[in-house]
Amino acid sequence: MDYNKLADFLFPHITKTPEDYEKMFPERELPEGAKVTRLGPSPTGFIHLGNLYGAFVDERLAHQSGGTFYLRIEDTDDKRYVEGAVDIIIDSLKFFGINFDEGATKDGDIGIYGPYYQSQRGEIYGCFAKELVKKGMAYPCFMTSEEIEEIRAKQEANKENPGIYGKYALNRNLSVEEVEEKIASGMPYVIRLKSDGKTDVPAEEMDYFEVEDGIRGKVSMPVNNQDVIILKANGIPTYHFAHVVDDHFMRTTHVVRGEEWLPSLPIHVELFEKTGFEMPVFCHTAQLMKIDEESGQKRKLSKRKDPELSLDYYRNEGYHPAAVREYLLTILNSNYEEWRAENPAADIDEFEFTTEKMSNSGALFDLNKLNDVSKDTLVRIPASELRVFMADWSREFMPEITKYFEDDAEYIEKILDLGRTGDKPRKDLVYAKQIFEFINYFFDEYFEIQDELPENAAADAEVILKEYLASYNHADDQSEWFNKIREITEKLGYAVKPKDFKKNPDMYKGHVGDVSTVIRIALMGRSQSPDVWEIQQILGEERTRARIEKFMNK
Repeated sequence: MDYNKLADFLFPHITKTPEDYEKMFPERELPEGAKVTRLGPSPTGFIHLGNLYGAFVDERLAHQSGGTFYLRIEDTDDKRYVEGAVDIIIDSLKFFGINFDEGATKDGDIGIYGPYYQSQRGEIYGCFAKELVKKGMAYPCFMTSEEIEEIRAKQEANKENPGIYGKYALNRNLSVEEVEEKIASGMPYVIRLKSDGKTDVPAEEMDYFEVEDGIRGKVSMPVNNQDVIILKANGIPTYHFAHVVDDHFMRTTHVVRGEEWLPSLPIHVELFEKTGFEMPVFCHTAQLMKIDEESGQKRKLSKRKDPELSLDYYRNEGYHPAAVREYLLTILNSNYEEWRAENPAADIDEFEFTTEKMSNSGALFDLNKLNDVSKDTLVRIPASELRVFMADWSREFMPEITKYFEDDAEYIEKILDLGRTGDKPRKDLVYAKQIFEFINYFFDEYFEIQDELPENAAADAEVILKEYLASYNHADDQSEWFNKIREITEKLGYAVKPKDFKKNPDMYKGHVGDVSTVIRIALMGRSQSPDVWEIQQILGEERTRARIEKFMNK
């Protein structure tokens, strides 16, 4: 078989050689130990938590080692391409603090290892498909979909592994003349890898390979025996082939991807071996799981069932990117929470991220845990920064409230800082939408009475508020203010100490908590809120008096 003749016939338009591309894309000049990582999303318009999860690993590995992190767009499947999807990918990841050193950008490629869109790298793939044909390691296959379907049915009936291999690889040994004849007659064809793996042998006789996974350690699997497609009939490469060529010529050292790609590892190992490229370190991350509310069992996050899988969910709700990053690190590295407890004020980038501390079983995602982490994170963010974040978020998702975060910075920062200072700061703020719902009683347009008056004090509400207004002095400090509340409580027949009311409920109408709740509802419309005295100091005397009078006259 004259493989050179076959290769030249199949790829007459390919003139560059592998050596040409080695010169075009030289080894990177980086410090020793520096890692080169990439994110390779498909432009489908849906960017999800798994993308961010993997991107965070990529970014940490590269930047902590003084390496390079790049964005490659894997757009070889034009049926799934969505206009504007690349911008969505870039904007979404940037929002969460994921920044690339090179690759595809909204303004074109940056870097000398491009093009960074796979759809623009056709000649490179063609060169190496031609090279494999030259070496007798790949061949043209003219099998029709009907023939492949018949083979699949036969394999199912015989309880054999599905696929094109061994005796089912019908076009493996066509002569050059037969290939020329079929192409001349207009028959479409693909290029398949000619695998060396054993077929039709018991499992114990199969050959195995071993690789060192960056997360899972030593991985041993049977070698590939499938004649997989490397170039489709339209000349576009499959993912298997494209990523092998691209990771070599973009000089990727570490490939981070989900464990769903583990079954494909034998194919990729064989492709790296046959092309003669040095294989990067594969790091197969655990799948993101959650506890199913109905069954109580772990299951994969689902695009259909779980809105929190989409990054849009976190942007729409207004989770601060710092909180999401903090939470992801608690999932990614088992020692992160311990480190954070010992370094509560440290910058997150000071934490030494390692793949060795990553789980190789299902990583459990818990929205409640994210909310708790968010509370802790937001406490560390100054009110001035939080105000800017709220303004930016509202501008995109709730423009009608943007004015509150732009017009009076001093007022809104006092609100956002309410109860957040001291040794035991309040941890009530979670995400932007919740934050506004939590503080919107400070704005007259959104102020409303949400809760019922306490049953013990409802009948006395008007007299309690009259007494309160009569004694109110905006200049009182907190101690003076609360002493007046106690005086009103005692005067109207309520227990100054709740425990006294609990012991002798028949002696009192209620207790001081009931009296103060009446005032709280008149001012905030809610029975639960931060400290009333502090809220009044922010509202100011005029608004404080006006709200109480309005409540009395309703």
